[in-house]
Amino acid sequence: MLILQIVALQPIHGYGVSQRIQQITRDILQVQQGSLYPALHRLEEKALLAAEWRQTEGGRMAKYYTLTRAGRKRLSAEKTNWDRMSAAIGLVLSARAGEV
Repeated sequence: MLILQIVALQPIHGYGVSQRIQQITRDILQVQQGSLYPALHRLEEKALLAAEWRQTEGGRMAKYYTLTRAGRKRLSAEKTNWDRMSAAIGLVLSARAGEV
């Protein structure tokens, strides 16, 4: 879900995805390269991401990812599920003894 959200913001290469997640979360979340690139490939294989090789600002070639229509639909479903799960967890964490 986090990868899809970052790619939804703008076309971005893999290293950029990890940097944006780290930046947005103020260094709380750090995605390791060994986890990120397999995840990007799986999302591409599932047609949730499209990719093309482009030149970076530094002049190197990198694979840039964009969200597909199916990716946008999946991201929306994942966000809805996250909202439901986080609300349910919040209910459990706010429960007091004797309440049911």
